[in-house]
Amino acid sequence: MASGSDRNPIIIGGLPSQVPDFDPEETQEWLDSLDAAVDERGRERARYLMLRLIERAREKRVAVPEMRSTDYVNTIATKDEPFFPGDEEIERRILNATRWNAAVMVSRAQRPGIGVGGHIATFGSSASLYDVGFNHFFRGKDGGDGGDQVYFQGHASPGIYARAFLLDRFSEEHLDAFRQERSKEPYGLSSYPHPRMMPSFWEFPTVSMGLGPISAIYQARMNRYMHARGIADTSKSHVWAFLGDGEMDEPESLGQLSLAAREGLDNLTFVVNCNLQRLDGPVRGNGKIIQELESVFRGAGWNVIKLIWDRTWDPLLAQDRDGVLVNKLNTTPDGQFQTYATETGAYIRDHFFGGDQRLRSMVESMSDEQILHLGRGGHDHRKVYAAYKAAVEHQGQPTVVLAQTIKGWMLGPSFEGRNATHQMKKLTVADLKGFRDRLHLPIPDSELESGLPPYYHPGRDSEEIQYMHDRRRELGGYVPTRVDRSKPLVLPGDKAYAAVRKGSGQQQVATTMAFVRLLKDLMRDKEIGKRFVPIAPDEYRTFGMDSLFPSAKIYNPLGQTYESVDRELLLSYKESPSGQMLHDGITEAGCTASLIAAGSAYATHGEPLIPVYVFYSMFGFQRTGDQFWQMGDQLARGFVLGATAGRTTLTGEGTQHADGHSQLLASTNPACVAYDPAFGFEIAHIVRDGLRRMYGENAEDVFYYLTVYNEPITQPAEPDGVDIDGIVKGLYRYQEGTAGSVPAQILASGVAVPWAVEAQRILAEDWNVRADVWSATSWNELRREAVDVERHNLLHPEEEQRVPYVTRALTGAQGPFVAVSDWMRSVPDQIARWVPGTYQSLGGDGFGFADTRGAARRFFHIDAPSIVLAVLTELARDGKIDRSVLKQAIDRYQLLDVAAADPGPAGGDA
Repeated sequence: MASGSDRNPIIIGGLPSQVPDFDPEETQEWLDSLDAAVDERGRERARYLMLRLIERAREKRVAVPEMRSTDYVNTIATKDEPFFPGDEEIERRILNATRWNAAVMVSRAQRPGIGVGGHIATFGSSASLYDVGFNHFFRGKDGGDGGDQVYFQGHASPGIYARAFLLDRFSEEHLDAFRQERSKEPYGLSSYPHPRMMPSFWEFPTVSMGLGPISAIYQARMNRYMHARGIADTSKSHVWAFLGDGEMDEPESLGQLSLAAREGLDNLTFVVNCNLQRLDGPVRGNGKIIQELESVFRGAGWNVIKLIWDRTWDPLLAQDRDGVLVNKLNTTPDGQFQTYATETGAYIRDHFFGGDQRLRSMVESMSDEQILHLGRGGHDHRKVYAAYKAAVEHQGQPTVVLAQTIKGWMLGPSFEGRNATHQMKKLTVADLKGFRDRLHLPIPDSELESGLPPYYHPGRDSEEIQYMHDRRRELGGYVPTRVDRSKPLVLPGDKAYAAVRKGSGQQQVATTMAFVRLLKDLMRDKEIGKRFVPIAPDEYRTFGMDSLFPSAKIYNPLGQTYESVDRELLLSYKESPSGQMLHDGITEAGCTASLIAAGSAYATHGEPLIPVYVFYSMFGFQRTGDQFWQMGDQLARGFVLGATAGRTTLTGEGTQHADGHSQLLASTNPACVAYDPAFGFEIAHIVRDGLRRMYGENAEDVFYYLTVYNEPITQPAEPDGVDIDGIVKGLYRYQEGTAGSVPAQILASGVAVPWAVEAQRILAEDWNVRADVWSATSWNELRREAVDVERHNLLHPEEEQRVPYVTRALTGAQGPFVAVSDWMRSVPDQIARWVPGTYQSLGGDGFGFADTRGAARRFFHIDAPSIVLAVLTELARDGKIDRSVLKQAIDRYQLLDVAAADPGPAGGDA
């Protein structure tokens, strides 16, 4: 097929240029020079020369138009298509069997009493796109490396299961257990790619649309990072992301295209399945999504390969001497092409070819049936192979293949191209018979007319199945496959944690800085130091992590080609091709994608990395919570630091920066182990336990979330005999009351522990109350353990009933109990059910605001005097003191006057 470049040497704004050539001889000389550069020096050299010419043209103020889009034909001309190395007839039979089993699996899942849903139309459109990849491109892991990383489109999962069935990776019991993961164990198949549910099969969760594209970009970048740092040889790994054209509406789908181009990620290929439909309608009914995406990707610096028409169009395009057919293709909107997919050949003859005599004459010799089967390029194995081969051989840029398909292809007229096809899950007997006939499968009518439609397998010794196994052996094993080949790491001893456990002496240090000090020591460790991957969204200096610049350096594949403006400073900005730190710009979504790619490297490449992602806590779980769920699904591990945490600690920044709820959001993620430490020594024990759980023997598929603060305090030294087990479990007695006669208990977390200590002093001196102060390092883990205990007790009534840790820890402590934190009250309220006594919580409920820390804490009534009032209130309720003292306390501490509060330490800015 002739390509756009064959017809129109210059394309401006998607339309052919009408500029006449006044000197064809000179033009030919320029073209001959380019041809010679390509032939003699290679495409890379020719590309460099072209870029330099464009650069010089702009220097000379020659207006050079951007080539944003090309004609609505295939990028690769027919004459340039490579030899197809496969047996197309065998591959067609394989694909027909796969199509049948995928559709039947979903249809059988709607049997009476089950009805669990499923999708078949997406795979119908993308089946050839996958099959060519499986047969010729996707590398497995049997070679000892990570192979290729393939992000399968979530709704296409039935087709991937159906292919695995033919390869004996799954049985009929597995297919009949589709979407019945618990009731049909151990055969259950997850609805979509979910590694957590199928950890030996799926590698990457993708069905939350938009996360697949951004994850694939950062996975390709992580492959380069690991190679550059000598951690793993990823030079042969290629990342494939199969996406939908409607999915490209998600901001995450296109938001980081420039990164892939900027870093020259030619190890990355997007395949966009352009069936022109979203879930229940056209993507761009009045427009052309392929042309739009071509402009976007070209503008971002990607190599674009359009795969639009199959080989049946080649003779027609060869006749198109004056461009009338190409013009018709250019000007027909997607909504009309979708209609053509559902109409007859006669309709297409009248409405597409009928408006111009030159078009009518092109199809005079064709029957209506032949016109009906003028196909889309995404269904043509040879065209798909040509596109993929060009993609993997292209150097210097990532590639996107924009492949036009028909949604529900081969499923029959009830499905193909229909707006409702995404929701259609069951085939009627008539649908099944038509589908079988179209696929040429030897299934008798009797097996379709009674009971459930059967699966089809040509036989283990058949030519088709042997071909499939041969191809996968040649390519290094089965895909998808997830395998953990990593070994436990040799973890640091006491020395790495010693400095933080000693406290800060006379110096005031925020917990953010305490963590950074610990991280710096851990990165020096000879065993695991190189495996740490610091990640931050353009905020390293805010978090005091610029101290790592000189030694760890910032990863940049181009190195540092300029003199840094702060080069004379001790902590100057340093970039390096082998840098350890990922400085991803102002993109929490990009940073979280880096976190996931690094955190799952132990499985992807068999080499554990220890990502440490530090960000403004407000913009973590709130902004990228979907990705943290993806992280849990992908079984990724690592540390997540919600810095500048709390509703009032960063209050100078105001509402948008005041985080009082990320701990609550974190509690909803089953893979997240969340802590709110108060002191550096607590951080040391939490991190040490996290390294053990995630990277030691019998490693667990969890990740750690620590909220740390920017408020400097004098970090205390670790107390003698401190309850380390309690720190890790979530609660320990930090400081016993030594004065006063009326007992009470104060539970606090994070930055609130010093307020509780101050309240302890006031209660003793002013009200004769002896309060113990407890540090609740993790409200979430306390609740999680208690819920597990209750579940066990519920199901094992005949056994001795277990007692939650929080109850055991507080038993014997004389209440009442008052809990306080810089979070909304829902956070400490998580444990209320299991506290053995009267319980009240204080917190920062509502929106934050800009003011002094003291004023904000007085407003929310979480400062030390407010804690005093809360303790007195509970004592009065228990009849242990007179209620008259409550009004006295309110007046004495001016608790109704926000302006009367001590402003507290400065530092409310970021």
